[in-house]
Formats: sequence, structure tokens, C-alpha cells
Amino acid sequence: MKISDIYKNKKKSLSFEIFPPKKDSELDNIDETLEVLSALHPDFISVTFGAGGSANCNRTIELAKKIKDKYSIEPVVHLTCLQYNKDEIDEFARILTEEGISNVLALRGDRTDKAPEKDDFKHSSDLISYLKPNHDFCFLGACYPECHPESSNRVSELKCLKAKVDAGAEVLISQLFFNNACFYQFYEECRIADINVPVIPGIMPVINAAQIKRMISICNATFPERFERIIRRYENNKEALFDAGMSYAISQVIDLLVSDIEGIHLYTMNNPVVARRLCEGIKNIV
Repeated sequence: MKISDIYKNKKKSLSFEIFPPKKDSELDNIDETLEVLSALHPDFISVTFGAGGSANCNRTIELAKKIKDKYSIEPVVHLTCLQYNKDEIDEFARILTEEGISNVLALRGDRTDKAPEKDDFKHSSDLISYLKPNHDFCFLGACYPECHPESSNRVSELKCLKAKVDAGAEVLISQLFFNNACFYQFYEECRIADINVPVIPGIMPVINAAQIKRMISICNATFPERFERIIRRYENNKEALFDAGMSYAISQVIDLLVSDIEGIHLYTMNNPVVARRLCEGIKNIV
């Protein structure tokens, strides 16, 4: 099934993101999280992709196969391109096709000292344009409600996003955010810019102080005053911050679900406790 088909009948989607464990021995441990998520019958589960490494040993593909074969849920494989050349991307595409995986979240990928950049692909739109003529994938793309950290301004951001859609991205999934008003404004700006594909908000519960600091440094997401009060009150109380962070995320989801938004994408962090709390909080709503 292609993810774009979900939205042809005006259905609101529910999806999750997980990431491959760092060790092969931990692949089985992710089943606890997948068992929880599968109980809500999500439309798809996306699997993140690490920079560097060969296609044959990439744990993303192994985990996507597990989701598809064991849980009968459609996987969406993240595919980055900045650290790969055309031959390497061709090999990834061949394996995905061979495994019957037809949905790809096309990404540039983060710049990192651990994997050198190559010259063939500079943007995710380059990756989509390269693969689309010869592969029957449904391409998804990423978007940033509060702008990518490298963007100079909102106009530039929307132009790049329009180029991604024009290249063939049929669904957009957003980076995390904590202020729904920011997403609603971004959504309207997309429509004004003639970006008319589904734009799915991505929500991640913030459940510990270290995670908060990390989000501030890498995601360009701002914290609304209401959430800052929660952080100030509970930052030294691990259990209370977990409960408050989960409640805040669930309140975001409920607000989004009752608005005219095409779906919800939830970042689980491979944490079965987080997954279970999220699912319990929305099981009668989705």
C-alpha cells in the first residue's frame, strides 16, 4: 500500500516513528514497543536511517521487514542521501524493491563528522528526482513548522519545500513542535504557497531534562510559556516531568485531531512506556 492512498478518502492517519537499535542483539527487544503500537492499528510506522554503512547490513531495512512481515503494518523507510553516491542509492532502492517496501521518506540527512558528504545529492529533492523516474515508490518528505535550522527565512523555507513537492513528495511529515499555533500557521502558509499535499504534524513527548536541552539545540523548536512553566516546576522531579510531558503531548494530539489536519505522527523514542501511555491517551479518539 502506498501511503498517499490513505488520504484519497479523506481519512485521518495515525502513524509512529521508531529507530533501529544500535546492536543486532537488540532487534528483538523492540518487539515490546511494536506490540503496543500495533494494538492501535496505525496506518504506517516509519523507521529512521543512519548515515554511513552498506545497504545489506543497514538495520533500517531489517526493522522495516519485521514491521511488514510480523506485524502486517506498512513501513516507511527513511532514506538519507548526503553521504551516499548514486551507486549506493541505487543499491538501497534495489533492496527496498526486492523486499516489497514501497514507501520512502526522502531526507537530505544531517551533516556529521562521522560520515563524509558526497557530491551526488545536496537536497532531498535531488534524491526524489533521481529515484522517481525508475522506481515505483511513494515519496514522503520532511518539513519544519518553525523553519529548518539552516534556513535563512520562512520564504526560503517554503520555496525549498515547494521544490520537494514538485519533485514528487506526496506527503509531508513535520519535525516536532510544542506550540500547535505554530503548526497551524505553517499549514496555512503551505496552502498559500501552493503546497497542497497532506502535511502531517509530528509530536514527541518531552519527558526528561536532558531531552529538553537536546531539543533546544538541534530542532529549532520553541517552548510556549505553558510548557516552560511545566519545565520550571518539575525539572528536578523525574517522575513528575514524565507525567507532565506525556500529558502535554497528548493534549497537543487531541487539539490537532479535532482540527482540520490530515493525521498525526508520533515519535515514540523506542520506549514502550511512552508508547503505551500515548496509546492509552488517544485510543478512544483516533
